[in-house]
Amino acid sequence: MKLAPHLHRLGNDVVASYLIDTAEGITLVDAGLPGHWQDLRNELRSLGKSADDIRGLVLTHGDSDHIGFAERLRSEHGVPVFVHAADADRARTGDKPKTAFGPMRVGPTLGFLGYSVRKNGLRPRHVSEVTEVGDGDVLDLPGQPVIVSMPGHSPGSVAVHVPLADAVFVGDALTTRHVLTGRTGPQPAPFTDDPAEALASLDRIAPLKASWVLPGHGAPWRTSPAEVREAIRKS
Repeated sequence: MKLAPHLHRLGNDVVASYLIDTAEGITLVDAGLPGHWQDLRNELRSLGKSADDIRGLVLTHGDSDHIGFAERLRSEHGVPVFVHAADADRARTGDKPKTAFGPMRVGPTLGFLGYSVRKNGLRPRHVSEVTEVGDGDVLDLPGQPVIVSMPGHSPGSVAVHVPLADAVFVGDALTTRHVLTGRTGPQPAPFTDDPAEALASLDRIAPLKASWVLPGHGAPWRTSPAEVREAIRKS
């Protein structure tokens, strides 16, 4: 789905990833669930392009609902997968600490699980090879994505700032739809390793200039990163 010039979303408010389309090729941010492979193919076809036009995939972190089709894209099309060094093992192995679920409602939780099942999310395929990145790196990919470290949800969680798309991709540094309660609007994400650190990390995106704040779960938010930070702190 096209959101704005250069900017497309794959998936939906339950699980989403993003595509940045430029004259130099395509950069992806996150890879959703394995079943989003067909969503990717459909979006590429609508642009008159193919997987061979993808120059790189940047992961906001290494959790299973963000690495979805990453290994397939890497192994079948040679697309490099970039992830923060602190989350490289998580992307390669799936190892992560157990976290408290927090508040839940039956309907939204079952909806999230059901969607994950339909998109093959219960059988994640981990990424065999990754390229490690760090805070402040400007990647040599279409759109020149900038890595902004956002530890908390995981040690290597990052935001990806793409000025060309006027967007900041935040992964699970925050959410605009809580997958376990159904509550909408900017708020902390569930399954977070260190909630206090995640909240403090919001200061790192506040100075960025962007009109879109794009989470891995929930609706795209058309506002500034600073306004999102304040909204979460007041929630």
